[in-house]
Amino acid sequence: MGESVAEATITNWLKQVGDKIEADEAVLEVATDKVDSEVPSEVSGVLVEQLFSKDDLVEVGQTIAIIETEGEDEDAVVEVEETIAPEIIEEVTKTIEIAKETVAVPAITNSNSEKFFSPLVKNIAAAEGIGIEELEKIPGTGSEGRVTKNDILEYLKNRTNAPQVEAVKEVVEVVEAVSSKSVAPVSVSGGDEIVEMDRMRKLIAGYMISSQQTSAHVYSFIEVDMTNIVKWREKHKNEFEKREGEKLTFTPIFMEAVAKALKDFPGMNISVDGDYIIKKKNINLGMAAALPNGNLIVPVIKNADQLNLVGMAKAVNDLGNRAKLGKLKPDETKGGTYTVTNVGSFGSVFGTPIINQPEVGILALGAIRKVPAVIETPEGDFIGIRQKMFLTHGYDHRIIDGALGGMFVKRVAEYLENFDITRTI
Repeated sequence: MGESVAEATITNWLKQVGDKIEADEAVLEVATDKVDSEVPSEVSGVLVEQLFSKDDLVEVGQTIAIIETEGEDEDAVVEVEETIAPEIIEEVTKTIEIAKETVAVPAITNSNSEKFFSPLVKNIAAAEGIGIEELEKIPGTGSEGRVTKNDILEYLKNRTNAPQVEAVKEVVEVVEAVSSKSVAPVSVSGGDEIVEMDRMRKLIAGYMISSQQTSAHVYSFIEVDMTNIVKWREKHKNEFEKREGEKLTFTPIFMEAVAKALKDFPGMNISVDGDYIIKKKNINLGMAAALPNGNLIVPVIKNADQLNLVGMAKAVNDLGNRAKLGKLKPDETKGGTYTVTNVGSFGSVFGTPIINQPEVGILALGAIRKVPAVIETPEGDFIGIRQKMFLTHGYDHRIIDGALGGMFVKRVAEYLENFDITRTI
């Protein structure tokens, strides 16, 4: 799951007990606090047990399912080279023995038969004293002739101990009722619909409330003249896309300016832990991205100050595209030191974003608009049309005062307005 990830939530089982699985085939989906991932099988076989249910929180390293493979031999011996120390071999042997004692072996295993029987069918058979030979004779109506719950219950009706069937039915019904967690939308007043928030939205809601309760949010606003950058990008975007196979957006230009300003003002590249300030060595820029389902995720560009504009453009496009496809790796949303969010992409002139904890600052980029502006020249002032935008700098007033917060966003504006229009890419 990545070095910084300790646990994940099971969001969906793609395979159910009894299903055949090929090596590298996805068995289930899990999610960290921000990223969803598929978990592939390391072997081919049949899924015989799910040790956790949907929405369960599991730690990295825990066993979550058991897959029975063909040709398993408990007495198989693995030869080891003589270079392995005897004490290591002894320790491994002890571990294997403990594992054998810990794992519960069902009374009827699939290795006893050429047919596959689900854990539920095996448990019913065990409760009714049905052996493997008798179980194999029961006609199966399931996929590939498998014996289903209904098959074995129907068979039990004709046995001499038929009175036990009703008791078994009751147990099965209770288990199935408890396992069912589907929640139907509720209609209120015949028109409104109540829908439970999905997992990511619940997490986002929790983070936003926690951030507001943790940091003393304060904002500085500054207007930036983007005319030169707009003209420069218009001139170079087609050439860049043809040569690099990447679109040249405004985002990498913004990110470059922010990375430079953070180097100038390292006091913004920090985090707070209780009464302690942690000065970050690396400049890792978070890039807030909207997902197709309406949720939000923040992939991180690591060591952003070390990238040139081409590298920054490739990083921005790669992370943005994979975020929308749900293909981000867990570590790619961790370790940010400062976050940038482009509210202008939705037409907003400016916004007041919430700080991404445990960072102490966040920059909102407003929409670039054509506006009338006063232009100063040696011949005097006159009114002209300029491309302008607002930058909103939100920062934690517990540790960042107005002087630093204002100087930082002013430096970002200066880097943008003084952009070298003769620059090649």
